[in-house]
Amino acid sequence: MNSPISNSASNTNMHKVVSFIIPHKGRETMLLQTLESIKQQTLDADKFEVIIVSQNENVSQGLAEYEQYFSLIVIHNDDANSISHSRNLGADRATGTYLAFLDADVEINKDWAAKMISDIEIRPGTALLFGTQVNSQKPKPMEVIRTALASATSGGFTESAPGANLFLRKKTFIESSGFPEHLRTCEDIYFTSEITKLGKIFHYSEACFVHLGEDQDFASMFKKEIWRGQSNIASTSGRPIPLRELPSFIVPFAVTLGLIILLLSLLYSRTNFAIIFSLIAGAPLLAYTLRLKKLVGNDVSFFNCLRFYLVYFPARAIGTLLGARGAVTTNTHK
Repeated sequence: MNSPISNSASNTNMHKVVSFIIPHKGRETMLLQTLESIKQQTLDADKFEVIIVSQNENVSQGLAEYEQYFSLIVIHNDDANSISHSRNLGADRATGTYLAFLDADVEINKDWAAKMISDIEIRPGTALLFGTQVNSQKPKPMEVIRTALASATSGGFTESAPGANLFLRKKTFIESSGFPEHLRTCEDIYFTSEITKLGKIFHYSEACFVHLGEDQDFASMFKKEIWRGQSNIASTSGRPIPLRELPSFIVPFAVTLGLIILLLSLLYSRTNFAIIFSLIAGAPLLAYTLRLKKLVGNDVSFFNCLRFYLVYFPARAIGTLLGARGAVTTNTHK
């Protein structure tokens, strides 16, 4: 069932410059903040449309009120479908020359759209741009860590991109295979990796956003990384695995198993085993921690950097194992 919201201030049938596509499910608090940031764009309202692909049953009054500010369309998608299906559904409906895929929990800067349009046109061979995450006003250590990791490649070309904010020409999207609907997680990495067959991906430092839904504590991060890890194996289907991705599969297991065997070795006084597995677990753990500490500087302690990976690696290992057992449902790719 499609639930278009008409907009008397602008003609929704007219072709736009930018189509913002936002998949959504659940509470609307952060979605409304996302829409508010779109409302504040320096790009004229008659030049863009917002397409929300919602897995909620009803359109709230708070959401409907935004139709007075810009062209707004809400499409209902079945709760059983993946986020990729929602994104593809929104892209099919879009009239914009450019597609801007946003998560429903980001706050983009006022000039985000204008900067994206300008940069993609002056950067030869670029197929996709994504903006740089910045901290909120009073970030906790977890947010600082996440932001630092997400921004590590800012200002350069990359081989893939997270899906929080993606900007590309609609014709590029049409030439691609769209988002992989068989994946529940990692769909953004899969999609953007495929986009590199059509052109370059640039991590644009001047188009910034805040991730409103960023993890704020280690417990929530642990649960989310288990969920994210479940599509690790499925995301490699049908594409070559670049060398740069191998550590993301190997290191979580090396660290997790190394720590488990180290503890067992100490428990049973197996000194030789303890030394060997302290190196197996400790070397990559220390390397990743030192790299992270360099990224965050004095904003986060070494202990919290270490703590992050002591939680992250086991969660990823657990998630990958669950995914290998078929914990993630799959659908036929579009």
